[in-house]
Parts: sequence; C-alpha cells; structure tokens
Amino acid sequence: MKLYLLSGPCGCGKTTLSNAFARHLVDEGGQNQVYVIHGDDFHAGFAETAKRVGPSCPGFLYWADILSFIWECILSTADKALRRGLDVVIDYVVEDELPLVMDLAQQHGAELCYGVLTAGESHIRQRLTQRGDPGLIDRALFLKQKLETMPENQGRVIDTSGKTVEQLVVALKEMFDRK
Repeated sequence: MKLYLLSGPCGCGKTTLSNAFARHLVDEGGQNQVYVIHGDDFHAGFAETAKRVGPSCPGFLYWADILSFIWECILSTADKALRRGLDVVIDYVVEDELPLVMDLAQQHGAELCYGVLTAGESHIRQRLTQRGDPGLIDRALFLKQKLETMPENQGRVIDTSGKTVEQLVVALKEMFDRK
C-alpha cells in the first residue's frame, strides 16, 4: 500500500493534481481503486458567521483547534481506507503534521510518498483571485516561503507554474519513483 501526501500553499493546485494523480494511478498504474482525501473538504465543514464573535461565543474554536480537528478527520479517514487495503492520496497543507502521517503509514506498513507543490507569487495571486479567495493570498505567500525552506521538504518541491496537469502528474510520478 502507498500513502501519497501532497502539501503546498493555497492556490498551487493541490486538489487538481491530487485528483489527476489518483486517476493516473487507477487508469495507468493498474490499481482498482485509490481513495482521495481533500483536507479542504473537512475545513469546509465549519459553517461560520461572516463576523467572528470570539471565544465568548458558545462553540467557538480557535484556528489551532480547527486545524487539529481537520487533521484528526484526515488521519482517521486515511486509517479507515488503509485498513481496507486501499492506496490513499491526501492533499492539505502540511506544516507540523508530517510525523503524524509518517506514523500512520508505518502502522499500516504503507510506503509514504510525500510531495510539496508550490507556484510563483503571481500564479498564486491570480489563481486565488480567480477562484474568489483573495483573502487567502497573504497566508498562501507565507506558506509558500515556509514550505519551500523547511528541511524535510528539500528535494520534494515541484513548481506548478506554467505546467499542465499532465506534466505535473509525470513530475510527481518521477519524484515518487526516485524515493
């Protein structure tokens, strides 16, 4: 079994590429099924008011608590898929969570294939603006810098700027085959 983990800042194409890569694994890799987990789906589960009222409001969670909850959901879902013998593709921003994913892979005897997507600043700005998320630009640029310089990410970074999905699937496959 394999556990594929795609990280990267908002707007670099994690969801698009994870879907295409999973399809590649099934169509050309000879696998029957691959389970894909988009971390943003768990994040979208939080319905919030436009005006965040703060900790005095019942049911209020700080960002750290929301992030922890999202990762618990991702890991629990991946665990269930791995228990069924499925390969898993996860896409979400990985800051400090890599050891948790490594532990999960080890528990199941699964190979962990980890890649970090990035893109040029103008590409990120354009993509987030086009999809209606300009409020995420500052966070995405912060994450871009952080993720590109983390020691554990060295040799695992792929720039998605100006590349087709097909080119990126090939680049990802080549990177995972080298590891």
